[in-house]
Amino acid sequence: MTTQIIFQRFFNLGRFCACLCLFVFSSTFCLAGQSVPISHPAVKDFVTYMVDQHQYNKKELEQVFSQTHFRTDVLKLISAPASAISWDNYRKRFVNARHIKNGVDFWNKYADKLAQAKKIYGVPEEIIVAIIGIETAYGTSTGVHRVMDSLTTLAFNFPRRADYFREELAQYLLLAREQGFNLLAIKGSYAGAIGIAQFMPGSYRRYAVDFDHDGKIDLMSNVADAIGSVGNYLKEFGWEAGKPIVTRAQIKSAESENFQKFLEADIEPIHTVKALRSAGIVPLDPVPDDTSSALLELNSHGKRQFWFGFKNFYVITRYNRSTFYAMSVFELAKALRIAKSV
Repeated sequence: MTTQIIFQRFFNLGRFCACLCLFVFSSTFCLAGQSVPISHPAVKDFVTYMVDQHQYNKKELEQVFSQTHFRTDVLKLISAPASAISWDNYRKRFVNARHIKNGVDFWNKYADKLAQAKKIYGVPEEIIVAIIGIETAYGTSTGVHRVMDSLTTLAFNFPRRADYFREELAQYLLLAREQGFNLLAIKGSYAGAIGIAQFMPGSYRRYAVDFDHDGKIDLMSNVADAIGSVGNYLKEFGWEAGKPIVTRAQIKSAESENFQKFLEADIEPIHTVKALRSAGIVPLDPVPDDTSSALLELNSHGKRQFWFGFKNFYVITRYNRSTFYAMSVFELAKALRIAKSV
């Protein structure tokens, strides 16, 4: 769809109140907490798609949309520019005494399920605990935004990723039908992530598991299912049991013309350790030369740190595509393992 010039217009929506509208695609709407306009072509097309492709009841779906609201706060949150927070400050949010204590308590409480997940999926207990800790503070903070509102807002008012969020909205509708929950009752993140493990609806349908075998997959209140689902998710994305995640690197020839090239290759492990070693980038722990790796850089206390990031590090970034996030998972997991052994 052709992008139009962004402009603002005040108009009356039948309540004689002025509301600010942002038009970027022809499918964007008024964003002042208004109900979804069922008559709009984009919404009508989506409803038709759900009816034709997934046999949704048209009247029921229109009724749900009539009770769904566009949220300006959701757009502000997802459109906010990336902050300039340092790695040290980011790390402190999650790798701290409170998170470690609560993580050990969580681990002790669900030790059997975590051990079972490790056996089945090959993912260490501390990695699963760390992810749940960072995502929702061990299930205590799962989000305050109505998922239906968030996904609808982003599906029809966030052009840059409209296709993605329309697909997630469709997945949410299908998930609700499968699970039998009220579409308008579920709350989650501003981006539409759900439950203890903060799965997007599509991931919920693809990777969530009934880990306690009670006949229902429940990531919103069932910790066992959340634990198993995190393990399954990581395994499905290629987790390698018993393999390293990261290790510190020593740069012996920082002036090498290859040095910057490796940094610019991003976080996908596409270079062998041997290739990095030949450029003067040496792992501080023993690692086989044929191991695939990426070169990572962090700045800690004003000093540059370099790391080898292996396949398992990359897998963690499939959960959240951020080097800071994956490193926080690694560091919190390491701290949890140490505290658990004391």
